This record gives sequence, structure tokens and C-alpha cells, in this order.
Amino acid sequence: MQKLGGYIYQKRKLVLVIWILVILLLGFFALKLPTVLSGNGFEYKGEYNQTRNLLEQEFGHPKSSIILVFQKNRSISNEDFKQFILTNFEKLKVYDGAKQIISPFERDGMVKDNYAYGLITFNKNAESLGKEINQLKALLENKKGLTVTMTGEPIIVQDLNTASQEDLAKAEMIGLPIALVVLILAFGGLVAASLPIVIGVVSILCTMGTVYFFSYGTDLTIFILNIVPMIGLALSIDFALLFINRYKEELKTKSIQAALEITVSTAGRSIIFSGLCVFIGLSALWFIKIDIFQNVALGGMTVVLMSAVCALTFLPALLAVLGTKINKLSLLPLADKNISIWHRFAKFVMRRPILMTVAALAILLAGLIPVKQMILAIPGTESLPTNYPSRVALEVFNSHFVAKEKRDEKKVTIVLEASGSILEKNNLEKVSNVIKNLDKDVLVNSVNSPFSVTGIKDDDQLYQMLTYGNKAKVAPIINYFIRDNKMLLEVYLKTGEHSAKARQWVTDWSNKDLGLKASFGGPIKFEQEIFSEIFQKAPYGLLLIVITTFVILMAAFRSILIPLKAILMNVLSLSCTFGILVWIFQQGHFGVTPVDIALILPVFVFTLVFGLSMDYEVFLISRIQEFYLQTGDNSEATIAGLTYTSKIITSAAAIMIVVTGAFAFTGVMPVKQLGVGIAIAIFIDATIVRMVLVPALMKLLGDWNWWFFGNKNIKLLRSKKKPA
Repeated sequence: MQKLGGYIYQKRKLVLVIWILVILLLGFFALKLPTVLSGNGFEYKGEYNQTRNLLEQEFGHPKSSIILVFQKNRSISNEDFKQFILTNFEKLKVYDGAKQIISPFERDGMVKDNYAYGLITFNKNAESLGKEINQLKALLENKKGLTVTMTGEPIIVQDLNTASQEDLAKAEMIGLPIALVVLILAFGGLVAASLPIVIGVVSILCTMGTVYFFSYGTDLTIFILNIVPMIGLALSIDFALLFINRYKEELKTKSIQAALEITVSTAGRSIIFSGLCVFIGLSALWFIKIDIFQNVALGGMTVVLMSAVCALTFLPALLAVLGTKINKLSLLPLADKNISIWHRFAKFVMRRPILMTVAALAILLAGLIPVKQMILAIPGTESLPTNYPSRVALEVFNSHFVAKEKRDEKKVTIVLEASGSILEKNNLEKVSNVIKNLDKDVLVNSVNSPFSVTGIKDDDQLYQMLTYGNKAKVAPIINYFIRDNKMLLEVYLKTGEHSAKARQWVTDWSNKDLGLKASFGGPIKFEQEIFSEIFQKAPYGLLLIVITTFVILMAAFRSILIPLKAILMNVLSLSCTFGILVWIFQQGHFGVTPVDIALILPVFVFTLVFGLSMDYEVFLISRIQEFYLQTGDNSEATIAGLTYTSKIITSAAAIMIVVTGAFAFTGVMPVKQLGVGIAIAIFIDATIVRMVLVPALMKLLGDWNWWFFGNKNIKLLRSKKKPA
């Protein structure tokens, strides 16, 4: 590592030229990234998708549809309202991108009082309708007191993309200026404070340019726009903060080259270990075969790698060029560490290790209490800010045109498949038995089928009607429900898609022998598959994080207890974080409208923060280890380590809290929850855990902190201690 520092110093101009070329190239593709992002990322290749494809290919269901919601003021006459609707549909005659266009006057029940709706269906997925949506926007026109608003999945997807980009800009406007202030307080000078911001922006720009190329091999979710900057800015600024702080220390007594070499070999080593922890934490998401988790793993691992490479090559080259000018434009004097508040605080904690340990644990355990009440849900339309027209229009549509018991979120689609024609008597009898058993289920509200539509309960009578009855009368029934050897059933439950009972119902019925092959679909089946995939696969990812983190820290510090403590404290602080999030979002405190916790949040916060918080563990313990190897005195080494790192850890945490916490002021709810979750977790980790619990336990365990299998470190280090 020391040789790397010397090499970069000697080739500093070449390194900078190479980086400038890389930034220009990847920056160009970073600007194109939003054009290849789509969807909320909750795509899973399971039975739900297979059933949806079956309905599209054999039953003629559209791949996607847009709802046109018409609304009039009370002062507008019904005739004017009708004319307004007809005028808009007349304009749609030139629109050729749709599979079918259905006016409110073509079917009963599509006009009610001051509201009406029309449908436009497509043979393309919701994520692929950008051009078609823009054409519709150009054709549809509002008038005074009369409005037409588009909603449905394609519009929601597009609006989420727009909201995500707006949220990113808003978070950056809030986070970056405050981060700069924190850096000025940490370094005292404008030059040193601006470098981490530069490194952060370069890391994000290069990462987003790199991620663009991944779009050729995988579908990328719109949340990439939030996740990459959130992780990248916080992590890369942290890396730069640690690196510059050590460089400034060494520059006081050494030449520029020597200071750079020592910084790369010490702070650079810490960056590699902490970056590795974050990288492995994010890699655990690969176990979950859902697009959004794969995307975050891909984007997150890329930004970690880019941040580390940037901090270990681009930053040293900049420092080599700046040299002593790093101290220019000083705005604040820096206090002597030996008499600083951090030194006094370290001594205060070390004198009362039992009291500090008990107090810290009591706070963390108190925060844990609400966790048991956590309700997880897959983000839907409610992810959008409440003022978005597509969300408002969908709420209007549901409240006026869809009976509560018939809403899609309560529907499970079942396609029954027989070996011969589904209308054969024996197969129709099997279908009848399935429906009877469904009707007996206490959770089933109703079953929509040829039996319910015709009002015929006897399978023989239904067979006679569908086979020999009036063709004009039975054709719509057959067209909707029957395809050769298949029949469609629509089961409406008494509980909605976010219900654990509904998900369990689908699981139980999927495992039953119905006498016919059954394929399950619908929103509840979708949720059941997503929940099952996460709950089944997440433990493997978490196990990977715990084991690899333990091995990395054990190798870094030649200790058994230090990595064990780090893992246990992380789990405890993260559990406390989840409890606080439930209290804020689910229970509706601080003026927040009560909302369920996004299903992605616990997994993302755990994998992200578990690795990110190891930054502080590595920063702190690395410095304590340095002093311990010099003195052999555990207590003095801990005080010295805290004194030298507390300010930088607090500054790094403050920056990460500001950067991620800025997303609390954004509109997309899962991103808001994620930003607040990471900010709270980092705050708890950098204060209660890192500043109180870690040093208190270091004092209580003494030299046993450094015990390792088969070595004599403790005995050798004790011999180095100075006599009292």
C-alpha cells in the first residue's frame, strides 16, 4: 500500500488526466441513465408471471391499460359533460398505439354523476409505453370545469420515474450544502472541505455511467436513481474524510510524498476493509431473485467499488498536486486533540464502563419495543406523492366505480386446466367441486365463474347451456371464461392484498390437489410470491454478511472478541432503528400520515448499514490497535483512539445522516423511509454504539479484546507496558 502512495505521487498528473477522461466518458452515459430505467422493480419470475402470460396469450387480456378519468364541476351540465367526453374520444380516432379504446358510453356503469371513465388497452408492457403516453397527453384536452386525467400502471410507472428524479435533485440541494458545512467544521478550511464533495460527485457520476451499460443485460428499476447517490455520496465522502484527515496529520511532520505514502498505507487500508464490508453486505441481496434487490446489489456494489478506487487513486493524485495547499483558505482554527472535548469524553466513558454499558443497552432495548408491531407491505400507488394527478385519479376511480369487495387487490385469479375439453361433463364436474369448496372457505367473499354469471349451479345444466344453448347468449361467457381445456375463475377474498391471511390463503390453496391443474395469479398471488422469496432467501444473505464480516474483522485486527462485539452491537442498533421507524411511519408520529413499512426497508437498511457502520468500527479500532501495538496498554490505547477518531467519526456520521436524511423531505414513500432509516441507524451507531458502548466494553474486557487463537499477542504486548 505504501508503494502505491509513492507511485501515485510520482505519476500524479498522469493519474489525473486518466481520471478526467474517465469522468467525461462515463458522465456522458450517466446523463442517459434515466432513459433506460422503468418500473418499481418488483418483478419475480414465478407462477404469477406465468399465469399473467397465460391470460394475455390465451384469454386475450391486455398487457397493460390506461384509465381515463373524467370529472366535471357541479355547475357543468350533463350534456356538456357528455360532449366533452365524446370530443376527447373523437380525437383518439387518430391514435393508433392501442389494442382497444373503450368509451364510457359503450358499457353500463362507466358514468356516475360527475364522474366517468374510459379504457385504453395495450399489447405492450407498462414500462414500454413512454411514446404512447406522450402522444395521449398531446391529444387529450381539459376545459374549464372539465378534466380528463390518465392513471393506471403505465402512468404510475412514469410518474414514479419523474418523482424519483425530482427527489434526487431535492435531496442533493438539501444534503450537499449542509455536508460542506460539516466538512468545513471538520477540517477548518475550504480547500480540504471541498475535496470530499468532489470525490463524492465523481464517484456517483462514474457509477451511474457504468450502470447504464448494465441496462443491456438486465432491467433496471427507477429506484437506482435514488439508491446509487444515497449510498455513493455518503460512502465516498466518508472515505475522503478519513483519508484527508490522516494526510493532514502526517503533513505536519513529514514531506508531501511521505505523508501520502503513510496515509495510503493506513487510511487506505481502513478504506479497503470498510469498503469490503459494505460490498459484501450488498452482495447478500443477490440471494433474493427480485429485480429491485438485484438492481440495488448491482448499483450498490458498483458504487462501493468506484468510491474506493476513487478514494485510493484520484484523491491521492489531487492531494499530491495540492501538497501543503490543502490547508489554504482556513476559516476555523482546529483545537488541540489532547485537550479537546473528545479527549475528556473518552476519559469520562472509560472511568464508568459499567454505567455506560447499562445506559447504552437500556436505550437500545427501549427502541426495540415497537418492532413486534411492524407491518410490511409492497409499495404501490401510495408510493407516489399525494399531489400527483395519477394517484388522485386512481383514488377517484376506485371510490366511484369499483365496489370495495370487488377491487383488484382482493382478487385471486385461478386458471383451471384439464387434460381434455374443460366443457366435458367430468371436467365440468371437477370445476364445480372446486367452486363449491371455494365457496365454503370462510375467507372467500365470492367466486366469479360461468356458474355465477349464468346463475346455474348444476354442472349438467351448465354443460347443456354452454354446449347447446343460444350461441349469441353464451358466446360472451365462453369468450371471457373458457379456452379449450382451460377455465378462468376470479376469487374475491374478504381481506386485501396486504393481509397476511390473504397470502397464507393463496399458499394453502396452491398446495391443494384440486383435481385439475391450477395456475394462480392476481395481486395477492404476486404479494405472496414476493414475501415468500424475501423471507426464504434473506436469511442466507444475512448469514453471509455476518460470517464474512466476522472473518474480515478477525483478519484485520487479529481478534475474536472485537468482530463478535461489532456484529452483536450492529444487530442490536439496527433492531432499535426498525422500532423507531415503526413508531414514526406506521404509528404516525411527527406529523407523518400512518403508512405500512415498505417491504424492502428492513433488508435494505440491514445490508446497507451493516456494512456502512463498519466504516466507523474499522476507523476507530484501527487507531486503537495502532496505539495498543505501541504501548500495550488497552485503556490508554482506547482513550487515544477515541480522541483521534471521535471528531472524524462524528463528522462522517453527520455527513451520512445529512445525505441520507435529506431523502426524508422527498415524496416517494419507500425512498423517504429508506433515507430516514439509514440516517437513524447511522446516528445510533455513531453515538450510542461507537462513542459509548464500544469504549465501555473495550475497558471492561481489557487485554482480552486482542486475544486470538494460537498467538501470544497479549503476553507480548503486556511486556511492552510501561511500569506504573
